[in-house]
Amino acid sequence: MTAKNLSANNPRPPKAVRIGLRATPAQEALIRRAAARARKSVTEFILDSTCVAAEQALLEQCYFPLDSKAWKAFNAALDRSPKRKPELKRLLAAKAPWD
Repeated sequence: MTAKNLSANNPRPPKAVRIGLRATPAQEALIRRAAARARKSVTEFILDSTCVAAEQALLEQCYFPLDSKAWKAFNAALDRSPKRKPELKRLLAAKAPWD
């Protein structure tokens, strides 16, 4: 919490945003059991689990570890000139079925 969020005039943290979702009874039961085992409230469990999954999804799109040999091969592939592919050119020039 920053000093900007808490001051003498505003001693409470900003309100949390509500996120609604629907679940089947089986999903709800599963989440409740897992939250209880983790000794967390259902809200804490869902938020923690969702944030971990969200961070992982974002990282998978921008970070991938490579050893030095793979890194050199990756950079070499990026530096190569693109190959002409007549089949791809023909496909992209064709009229789309929905047009």
